[in-house]
Amino acid sequence: MPYETFDFAVADHVASITFNRPDKANAMVLPFWQEMVDVFAEIEDRPEVRAVVIASTGKHFTGGLDLSAFANIAGDMMQGDRGRVGEQMRRTVAEMQETFAVIDRCRVPVLAAVQGGCIGGGVDLISACDMRYATTDAWFCIQEINIGMTADVGTLQRLPHLMPAGLVRELAYSGRRMPADEAFRCGLVNSLHDSHAALLDAVMQVARTIASKSPLAVHGSKQMLNYTRDHSTADALDYMQVWQAGMFLTQDLMEQMTANQQKREAKFADLLPARKIVRRRR
Repeated sequence: MPYETFDFAVADHVASITFNRPDKANAMVLPFWQEMVDVFAEIEDRPEVRAVVIASTGKHFTGGLDLSAFANIAGDMMQGDRGRVGEQMRRTVAEMQETFAVIDRCRVPVLAAVQGGCIGGGVDLISACDMRYATTDAWFCIQEINIGMTADVGTLQRLPHLMPAGLVRELAYSGRRMPADEAFRCGLVNSLHDSHAALLDAVMQVARTIASKSPLAVHGSKQMLNYTRDHSTADALDYMQVWQAGMFLTQDLMEQMTANQQKREAKFADLLPARKIVRRRR
C-alpha cells in the first residue's frame, strides 16, 4: 500500500518508515495522522516484521504539526454550541493520540533515528518509540508552549518515563531547544552519531540484531516493559508469572539452546501466521 507522507519498505525482517517531505521539514500534514495508523496496521499484518525503524530525510527529522493544515479545523471549532465543540475537540485529540499510541502498542520494537530538529509532534512520536538515536546536530523542542497551547498527544504522558521529571517540566514550560548532547546525557537517546548516514547505519544494525532474536521473546520483553511502566512492581511481577506459565516452553527456546550448543545462528519462525487482510483508510 503506497503512502503519501513517508516511504515504507521491509527488508531482512526490518520495516522502515522514512518521512519523505524534506522540502517541508517533514511537517505532519493531515494525511500523516491517518497514514501512521494505517502503516502500523499493515505491520501488524506482516508477520515477517520483527523490528521497525522510523527515520527521515533532509535537514530535520520533523518540524511537527503543520499548523496551516489545521487552520480550518480550528476555525470551525470557534463556532457552535460550546458543549458540542468541546466533544468534537476531545474526539480530535483522541484520534491524534492514536497516531502515536499505535507505535507504543506495536508488537515489535520501534527505533527512531533523529537528525536535525525534532519539534512538537516529533517529540510526541519519539516518546512512543522503544529507543531513540540521534545525530550530534539534533535537537528537541516541546514546541506547543511556544504557540500558546499544552502538548496533548503523548509527550507529557510518556516523556517523564524516559528522562528526569524536572527536566521534562523545564522543557514543557519553557519551550527551549534541548541539544543532542544533553538528550544523550539525560538518557532520552541511546547514542549519538556524527552524520545522518552513520546514524542510519547504526540504527539499522541494532534493528537487525533485534530481528535475529526470538520473535516471541522480544515480543514478551516489550509486553513486560510496557506493563511494568504502567503498573506497580508487584502487579508486574504477578503478570510475569502468568506470562511465563504460558510462554516459557517454546520452540524458540529449544532452537536457541540447540544453536548455542552447535555454535550456529538460531533460526526462528515468525511470531504470527501470515494474514491476508485488506484495510481501507478513513
